[in-house]
Amino acid sequence: MRRLRGNPWVVLVALCLGFFMILLDTTIVNIAIPSIIDGLKASLDQVLWVLNAYILVYAVLLITAGRLGDLFGPKNLFLLGMAVFVAASAACGQARNPTQLILARSVQGIGGALLTPQTLAILTTIFPPERRGAAFGIWGAIAGVAAVAGPTLGGFLVTTLGWPWIFYVNVPVGIVALALGLLVIPDHRPGRRHGLDLPGVLLATAGLLALTFGLIEGQRYDWGQVWRFVSIPAILVAAAILLSLFAWVQTVEQRGEPLLPFDLFRERNFGLMNLVSAALSFGMLGLFFPLVIFFQSVLGLSALDTGLTLAPMSLVSMCVAPLSGRLADRIGGKYILLSGLTLFAAGTGLVAWTVAPDAARWAFLPGILITGLGMGCTFAPMATVAMRNVEPRLAGAASGVFNTSRQIGGVIGSAAVGAVLQNRLATSLHEQAAARAAGLPPALRAPFVAAFSNVSGHGLEVGAGQTGGNFQVPPGVPPQLAQQLRETALAVFQTGYVQAMRPTMVLSIVVLALAAAACLFIVRRRPRASAAPLPLPAGRREAS
Repeated sequence: MRRLRGNPWVVLVALCLGFFMILLDTTIVNIAIPSIIDGLKASLDQVLWVLNAYILVYAVLLITAGRLGDLFGPKNLFLLGMAVFVAASAACGQARNPTQLILARSVQGIGGALLTPQTLAILTTIFPPERRGAAFGIWGAIAGVAAVAGPTLGGFLVTTLGWPWIFYVNVPVGIVALALGLLVIPDHRPGRRHGLDLPGVLLATAGLLALTFGLIEGQRYDWGQVWRFVSIPAILVAAAILLSLFAWVQTVEQRGEPLLPFDLFRERNFGLMNLVSAALSFGMLGLFFPLVIFFQSVLGLSALDTGLTLAPMSLVSMCVAPLSGRLADRIGGKYILLSGLTLFAAGTGLVAWTVAPDAARWAFLPGILITGLGMGCTFAPMATVAMRNVEPRLAGAASGVFNTSRQIGGVIGSAAVGAVLQNRLATSLHEQAAARAAGLPPALRAPFVAAFSNVSGHGLEVGAGQTGGNFQVPPGVPPQLAQQLRETALAVFQTGYVQAMRPTMVLSIVVLALAAAACLFIVRRRPRASAAPLPLPAGRREAS
């Protein structure tokens, strides 16, 4: 085992296993959304918080966690984050109501935030710049494997054992990753001791918390009042003030030990890749969230069939990612990223064009394959371009900032996609109900339309087999008329959802197209000599 400890490729395996667990959890939760809605009697607002509670805590703590890795060692923070995440996963499976699940997901966010920045920081330290593309290619391939395993394994678990097992599966994976990380990851730290910028931590945490809460909860409160004198606009203004104050404090402390070293942003590529990372998360959420609901609630597929339908996307991404990473080492990532994001947007557009209430599941295959190809050409080059010229002493901070950008993109995407989907669905359901009520007996027309009106006000339910409205067949209605009512209600939901889904996906396509255009400004530079990996001294820097 001593021969394996510190070997870059063996360390990569340990890191990717932990990274795999984080991504596996995300994709599994997405595929189980309708089943969680049904199992816990949750509304769409609540199930969005099952996703967003994790994202909120995760995004708020990433920058601080990256700096803590510089202070206490990335290995120690990786192992601590892994342990917290495994324990929280077990608690998620034990949840008996939406509140318990949301709280457990918040603790998962703490574990994920502690763990994630350390993966890129360790890879940046142990791999020289000219080999990072290959390492990040494997890292991207692991994302593809997780994306394959998530929908497929998640669908199987939900169908056969129930939704709690999508969280229980993290426990054995996490234990193996914890043991392997303990044995092979070196305790490799920069040559000088770091301090923790407490004012920066407090300002960044408060500012990011206000920003993410305001964006996530804006639609729920109709962008108005939350408490007595607190409104969503006031929260967002407070976020802007706190983050501006954070930026000012960081400027003053640049000669000391700031939480956010602005030296990172002197590299144009690092700044651009933070924007691309945010856009990528936005695009992925804008594709998967409405599409998973469509497959299960409109087409009536099981969770397993939904996973199998999406699996080709991830298989293509898994195969392409290592190749794109190696190619980025040779020719740079500019045009690979440009091509990947363009393909991602084109594939999403093709999926949106294919959506129909009576669409065959495999009619989506061309769009799914193109999207997978685009994803495979994006992950590895994005990380390579962002981290290539980062000095090892700044690796933790850089990784924290990079991952925070990704999560903020997901938060903004969640708020935007959720708002557009609910707004458009409320409108389209009302329009469809009014149009189709003409075929019903006069006495039933008004209550039928009312059941599909103002759905955003009472929490829309779109679980597997739902009709999306609150219409119930009145007692005493003849069986033949009752069947007509149920069929009409289902048609209202299916057509209304399709009409709402398309503009929601167009929003993601626009964001991905803008990210592709931003890649034109990437500057290709030769790696600096200072970016070489640090030597691994014996003794106190090597964990015994």
